[in-house]
Amino acid sequence: MKTPKAKKKRVGAGSVLRTQYAALPWRINNGRLEIMLVTSRDTKRWVIPKGWPMKGRKPHIVAAIEAVQEAGLVGKTDKVKLGDFRYEKRLDSGAAVDCCVEVFSLRVQRQRKNWREKKQRATRWFECVVAAGLVEEPELRDLMLAFCDASTPPKV
Repeated sequence: MKTPKAKKKRVGAGSVLRTQYAALPWRINNGRLEIMLVTSRDTKRWVIPKGWPMKGRKPHIVAAIEAVQEAGLVGKTDKVKLGDFRYEKRLDSGAAVDCCVEVFSLRVQRQRKNWREKKQRATRWFECVVAAGLVEEPELRDLMLAFCDASTPPKV
């Protein structure tokens, strides 16, 4: 007679750090650095485009795809991350997961007229320091301010 296998305990969703990838969309407008923010679908907070890993896709490519889907943005994405930040994501189930978001610079060349989530989100360009002040995550704010303080925006 076989002995039953012990059931593995399911790890709570909030105890595992999950990874997401994000784009920090920017442009130079009249000599000033601007960042585009988008609203989140549920809470309408100002955020940057981000999403879950995609099988077979490199992180900077995922960030670029999310920028197209969430804000209609097309541009050049840096392959090296700018940095990362952590936040707590609320899932549709109501559970919360801790996320580490790797952020990639996206120099925006244009915004499409139509994109997948256009009716679900607002998009807006802000001067760099203003954009940093509108996001809730302190680590993202710090990352944005460091980006703003760079003597020249990175070449992508």
